[in-house]
This record gives sequence, C-alpha cells and structure tokens, in this order.
Amino acid sequence: MDKSWMLKDRRSKDYEDGVEQFLNFAMIYARDLQSIRCPCRVCGNLKSQAVEEISNHLFFHGIDQSYQTWIWHGEAATRKAPPSGYAEDTFHRQVDSSPSNDVAETIEMVEAAYNYCTADPNEFRKMLEDAEKPLYPGCSDNTKLSALVTAFNFKARHQLSNTAFDELLKILGQLLPKKNEMPSSMYEAPKTMDTLGMENEKIHACPSDCILYRKEYKDATTCPTCKRSRWKLKKNSTEVRESVPAKVVWYFPLIPRFLRMYQLPKTTKNLTWHANERESDGKLRHPADSPAWKLVDHMWPDFGAEPRNLRLAISADGINPHSSLSSRYSCWPVVMVNYNLPPWLCMKRKFMMLTLLISGPQQPGNDIDVFLAPLIDDLKLLWDVGVEAFVAYRQQHFNLRVVLLWTINDFPAYGNLSGCKVKGYDACPICSEGTCLRRLKRGKKNIYVGHRKFLPINHPYRRLKKAFDGKQELGLAPSPLSGEEKKSIFFDLEYWKYLLIRHILDVMHIEKNVCESIIGTLLNIPGKTKDGISARLDLVEKDLRQELAPQVGEKQTYLPPACYTLSNVEKRRLCTTLSDLKLFPVAIRSVLPKEVRYAITRLCFFFNAICDKVVDVAKLDKIQSDICILLEKYNYVDLFIFDGCTHLRGS
Repeated sequence: MDKSWMLKDRRSKDYEDGVEQFLNFAMIYARDLQSIRCPCRVCGNLKSQAVEEISNHLFFHGIDQSYQTWIWHGEAATRKAPPSGYAEDTFHRQVDSSPSNDVAETIEMVEAAYNYCTADPNEFRKMLEDAEKPLYPGCSDNTKLSALVTAFNFKARHQLSNTAFDELLKILGQLLPKKNEMPSSMYEAPKTMDTLGMENEKIHACPSDCILYRKEYKDATTCPTCKRSRWKLKKNSTEVRESVPAKVVWYFPLIPRFLRMYQLPKTTKNLTWHANERESDGKLRHPADSPAWKLVDHMWPDFGAEPRNLRLAISADGINPHSSLSSRYSCWPVVMVNYNLPPWLCMKRKFMMLTLLISGPQQPGNDIDVFLAPLIDDLKLLWDVGVEAFVAYRQQHFNLRVVLLWTINDFPAYGNLSGCKVKGYDACPICSEGTCLRRLKRGKKNIYVGHRKFLPINHPYRRLKKAFDGKQELGLAPSPLSGEEKKSIFFDLEYWKYLLIRHILDVMHIEKNVCESIIGTLLNIPGKTKDGISARLDLVEKDLRQELAPQVGEKQTYLPPACYTLSNVEKRRLCTTLSDLKLFPVAIRSVLPKEVRYAITRLCFFFNAICDKVVDVAKLDKIQSDICILLEKYNYVDLFIFDGCTHLRGS
C-alpha cells in the first residue's frame, strides 16, 4: 500500500486522498465502527475517536509519520511463511532463530506492553515511535528498537562486557549512515528499552544467606540470626566510601508477566494447545500425557476444568557469569517453563521466564529456600486465589490459577531443592539410609551399587553370583520417601505433598557426564580418562581383572592394555568416523571388541529411548530393567569407565 502521502503537505490533494484511503482501510478491520485509534501526532494511537474526528485530527495535527506499519488498524507485521513440506516444529524453529523476524517480534512485544501498560502514556508513545522509527533514513528492514533488541541479544550470546558493548555501539553508529538512531553509549541504550516495563524487585539479603530483608525484616539493618550487617562499604573511583547492600537478589514477579502473556491472541491460543490439539494415544508426547498432570486434574477437578490455567516447572543451576574456568563465583538463575504450550515452544527462549537471580559469589546450597520465598508467595497466591486475566483471543476475562508440577535440576541442585542427601554414604534419594555403597580406597570415590534390587523379585539376574559381586541379591527395592521426611519450602504449597514427582534430574547433565567419561577413557585424554593407576589398584583390591594390575618399574609404572585400549591409528579412525556419521555406536564398531561396544551401545540406546520425542509407556519398565542390569554388571567389571553414571537410578 502506498504511504508516501504521509510525508506530503496536508493541503495537497495527495494527502487528502491518502487520509481517505487510510480511513477506508481502518474501517474494514475495525472492531468498533464508531471508535478507532487516532494516529495523529497528538493522539499517537493512544486514544480512540470517531471517524469524523480522526479525519479532522489528521488535517489539523497531521499523521504520525513514524507510523509506517498500521498495526493498530489491521495491518499485520510481515513474517516468513513456512516452506511447503516442512513440519510445524521446524517452521517454529526457523522463525525463532531468524534475524529477519526481529522487527515483527519487536512490534508484538510493543503490543503486549501497550495492552498491559500502566506507565505514563507519553512514555509508551515514545516507545511506539522508537519501535517503528527507521534505523536510518531510507531503512525499511530495521527500526531503532529492533536493532537494539538484536544488539542486546548479541551482547548476551557472546557475553560482552559493558565496556565492549559501549565501544560496539559507537562503531555501529559511525558505520551507519548519518542521522541514524543507534544509541551512542551503553547508558542511552537501556533507556529506550526500559519503557517496556519489565517489573523487577531488588531484595537485599543477608551475606550469610540467613534471611531476605522483606516483610517483617524490611527495615532491619542487621541479620537477627547471624548479627551480620545488611550493608558493606564500597570504595568508588573518587576514593569515597559508600554503603551498598552486602548481597542482592533480583526477583521478577510472575503475575504481571502472566497477564501480559494472555494479551497476545496467538500466544493465548497456544496456551490451550494441550487441551484442544494434543494427540492422545497413550504415548508420552507432552507433560499432559503424564500421570503427574492427570493427578492434578483428578484431585482438583475445578483447576483441571479450565485449560487456560498454567502448569509450570522451574529449573535452577549455578553459572559463572564471568566466563572463567574457576568456580570462585557462582550466580544462580531460577528459570520458569510453561507446559501449556506445544512441545516445540515449551523450551523456546521466548517463553522461558527468569524469575530469580541469586547473586554470588558462593552457591546458595541448602539455604536456597530463603531466596525462593518471594517465588513461593506468588505461587501460593496464584493457586489459592488466582488473578483476573483478560484473554485477547476470546475477548473475555477469567480467573487464572497456576500449579508448579516439578523442578528440573542436576543432581547437586536436586539435593538443595528437595532437602535430600545426594553426597556421601546416604546419597541415593530413594534408598536414603539403605544406599548400597562401595568406597574406592585408591580413587577416593564412592560407587553406588545394588541396582539389582530394582529388578522384579523373580528375575534370573538376582540369583547370579559370578557375573556380579559374588553374591545373590535378595533385597527389595526401597519405597521412595513420602516427602514428610524431606522438608523444603515447596511444601508450603498446598498441593506439593500429593504430587507423584516433585524433582526431575536433567538428563542433559547425566548424558554429558557419561559421554565425557567414556570418550575420555577410550581416547585416554589426560585429565578426562577414568583409567589410571588409582582405578587399576582399586580393581586389584576388589580382586577383579588381575591381568590389568599396574606393573611398577624402576622409572615408570606400566599399565597393561585393557579390552578398550585403542592404538593411535584406532583413535584417529574413531574420531574420523564420529565426525562424519555423528553416530557413536557405529564409530566404535570397528575399534572395540564385542563385549565393550555392546555395553556402550546399550547405554546409548537407553539415552535415546528416554530422550525420544514420543515415548511408549509400555516399554518404560523394560528400559528401567535393562539399565539396572547394565549398571550393576559393569560397576564391577569396569569401575572406571562407568564412574559418574551410577546415579542413573535416580532419574
């Protein structure tokens, strides 16, 4: 559509025809024919007027010339259509990763901000102008705000410091044509994006992780538990000391973001995908197919009857924001995942919400409950009472409630969040005090055995002795702890004690650790291999594989080759095949004997089975039985190869 009339003299015939053309277009897509948004310089699409009044405004005040995409009057933002033959999840993956969609996503973000805008209308108007203002005169592909979104994504993806990002902005400003809108400094850039109004709460914390200075401790200056001061002195560049919080936690409230999410028609429709479009054939394709989801529907039918109610999970882990290989600083983000969405959108960055950011340098450890308190308060409110939300897709209000289904963590974080022991002699969260353990004297590690207890009582492997540790297994699998024995802040949620699964191990961490152990051992990578002198001496003490015992010489200790020891030629062949085929079981086929590659291949099949997009529930018992046998058998045969994967039982 020709929009050149917007730049012409308001007294010209072209401008008059353009106004008529615009009003006709707007009336076609108007929901209310009596009142539509006025795009004049004064109203800026913030006020709705009668059509005759809009015509007068456009001649008296002129149209807002930055309003090049008429999103408030029916014109859609341009998006690429999916190529024919592509699956839906492939299309979504391409859309989310394509830089060409930054402008469309920015406008969508602005729409969401408008629909839930409580800030100054003038501030929002400025944001709208920035969203549609060309990056430089004549630029049709990028606006000021979309360029900033791209720049900040680049900063986060490549972990640029503020100084480096500031210099990058200056370089971009010099390279772009004159009169460009790119901010010239790091200080100016966030000011443009602040108008999006992402609410956050800065909460002071005790440096010993005892309390948060909120509620009854809001005005306290010292911790009532450890008596440490709330403040510390910091020296700035002018040698002046100032008092700053000793520790800070950032909390991003859930309710405003949930409400804003329901303002987007397309997103709102996706939030009911699990109820309206999900295929139900008895297989696991989505958390909605799980017994945990169905239990909530059964125990609280009023909650399950409303498909727009949200089912959530949170994930927490420590990261080093300074990109250092040392672990001197650990910052803990707590991220929320929304399971109402289709599986190809659940884990997209766009729909993952940062809810907490716990600053370091030390890990919160078992005191993480202290920092989770604001999040738990919001979750309790959203379960007990709910909040009124407006659904743009249906143009109606409803009472929104949410439930937290589980947490997703690696094994150490599992212990922090659940209140279980995950180290030492009682490290199994299922067996607890009945954990079967062997201490490796030379390697100074604990290995966890006794997996045959989880096999059926009449399984033939229970009676075997020689293939395992020389003993029959007559014990029974322990019953998981009910939850009353493991007390964490999550039990403040009314429903938490009834859930079938409360904490889930992140299979990515387990698979990565197992893969590194196997690859490092096969290639004999220094610092990564599990086959060393200590491991060989432990085998000798266990009276296993005596032919692998270290041979101590005058100058050096010789380790006899094992069945998995590869020559340099075989190592190169393994790496070449793996680089070309990306299939580990195929890569090891020509370099390892049958027994070793059989064990590794079965382990690969196990990870493929539990990570598949569609899981056959009928096969889960067989998968668990197979992995129990594999771990028990090879814990005694090759202790060092499978070191690190003996906690698979907990997943």
